[in-house]
Amino acid sequence: MSLAIQIHAGRKAYAHLREHGLRAQDIAIIPAAAGGPKGLILQALDQWIFGEWLPTAPRERTLIGASIGAWRMAAASHADPVAAFQRLGDLYCEQRYPEKPSALYVTREIQNLLHGFIGGYESEIVNQPLHRLHLLAVRGRGLLSAPNSVNRAKAGFVAATFANLASRSRLAKHMDRVIVGDTRDPLFWLKARFDGFDTHFCPLKTDNLGWSLLASGTLPLIMEPVAHIPHAPAGTYWDGGIIDYHLALPYSRVAGSKDGDLVLYPHFTDHIVPGWLDKPLPWRRAGMGANRQWLDNVIMVSPSPSFLKRLTRSKLPDRKDFFYYGTNHDFRILNWKLAISESSRMRDDFAAFVDKPNLDLVQPLNF
Repeated sequence: MSLAIQIHAGRKAYAHLREHGLRAQDIAIIPAAAGGPKGLILQALDQWIFGEWLPTAPRERTLIGASIGAWRMAAASHADPVAAFQRLGDLYCEQRYPEKPSALYVTREIQNLLHGFIGGYESEIVNQPLHRLHLLAVRGRGLLSAPNSVNRAKAGFVAATFANLASRSRLAKHMDRVIVGDTRDPLFWLKARFDGFDTHFCPLKTDNLGWSLLASGTLPLIMEPVAHIPHAPAGTYWDGGIIDYHLALPYSRVAGSKDGDLVLYPHFTDHIVPGWLDKPLPWRRAGMGANRQWLDNVIMVSPSPSFLKRLTRSKLPDRKDFFYYGTNHDFRILNWKLAISESSRMRDDFAAFVDKPNLDLVQPLNF
């Protein structure tokens, strides 16, 4: 039977696998991409990684995510990550909207989702003994700094889209990266400037966890922007995936650390797109050009093409499903939960690879 996963590795990561195999003790960073319902397909894999495998080699680890990725990493930071991932998946699937929901309606639905997900667990998430959680959001500049109408916000995002077509550095004139994270983590590999975006580092606390998770997943023009995050710069906040869609970050800066230097990236696709606006621009994919060495120490695990073919409509759950299924919520929820149940095959194949690595299954990540 075909494997449910595919594995890609950077140059240094491949050499490490050849010499040592894949050991939990060597995992230093775990990134998590934005992508809405697509992230649900990783549930069983996430539960095994955080609930069974990594606890066999306890150490400090950096967990960093945007949008659904931020929510997944918050689930990983619970005292019981297995139950937290289950709760997140159930709550996410159960979203129900009228045909044309207002931005206020969607925002309140997501606020209720997040309350059900982290309500009462804030302290254990923020004070997790070993995990160092970091949540990505975007802070508007120019027309997006404090838009007082929907039309002004639309104009701001149109301007940002055209700027991004020219270059990501031009997009940086329209928005800043904000990282709300664990101050126990020095995060040296991110604090040294690596791209054109101004990056603000803010402390993660129990009173701003919910606001940060909401901001990280706030879809432009579909939800109301977040007007304030405690302990963060004043401004207007949107989805962290706009800048960091698949988290194309300088991971190789941790290579050579005495504590191990691998980045394990459970992902829902086989490539890394820097920003949400870069999706239609294939030449922007990470692993190409001057920054290709950033992925040298990354091991990426994603669904295989044969796995995808077995899913309903031969694809991952995604936001377009809300339109495809319309108000037939029960049918959408059924199919999403069926897809999530298939993730157990990804878990089993990855666990088998960890137990007995087969390098014939590993493809190069640096394209």
